[in-house]
Amino acid sequence: MKSLEHERLTIGRVAELSNVGVETIRYYEREGIIQQPPRIGGSIRRYPQDTIHRLHFIRRAQELGFSLQEITELLSIRSIGKGSCSKVVEKTDLKLAQIEEKIVDLKRLKSALLTVKDCCAQQAPSDKCPVLENFYA
Repeated sequence: MKSLEHERLTIGRVAELSNVGVETIRYYEREGIIQQPPRIGGSIRRYPQDTIHRLHFIRRAQELGFSLQEITELLSIRSIGKGSCSKVVEKTDLKLAQIEEKIVDLKRLKSALLTVKDCCAQQAPSDKCPVLENFYA
């Protein structure tokens, strides 16, 4: 059996191994996040093994809340000679601050919804529901 390390993979195989859809891979190619390999002899494209590692990186960074633009920047920093770990820490600190802001906003939203909900008599007809009326205010 051939080792994947030296195997050139089809887009379908890359999608399978990275648990990412083929259309997602094509989207990332259009956005320049991953490189589209050339067609070999007019045949199908064959991707290097590194594409799977890059897709895992992208997925994990997305799970941590980074946008595709931010991921592109992180990948750029990762390239040799284009940055240092301190730049990654800066971007991580910025992401943490954004998350903290979202938490504050979500807590404010939760409080507002609970207040509106508490106004509801629950037995009133829907055309008199305070929750729905509040949306018109």
